[in-house]
Amino acid sequence: MTKATDLAERAGDSDPRVGLRAVTALRRLAEQLEAVQVRSARRQGWSWQEIAAELGVSRQAVHKKYGRQ
Repeated sequence: MTKATDLAERAGDSDPRVGLRAVTALRRLAEQLEAVQVRSARRQGWSWQEIAAELGVSRQAVHKKYGRQ
């Protein structure tokens, strides 16, 4: 089982402590994956507008979050 799959399973646990910890870990994982993909898109020449459209946010929001990296 992968880490993400394990975390997703734990997120549905009947014990809120287990579920909430898994949700927190999934949120961190999603943020890391997003950063990797944004860097990849920028290396491939994507504009901030193109990235923002795929993420469903404004160009300003994505640039503010990742523009200095």
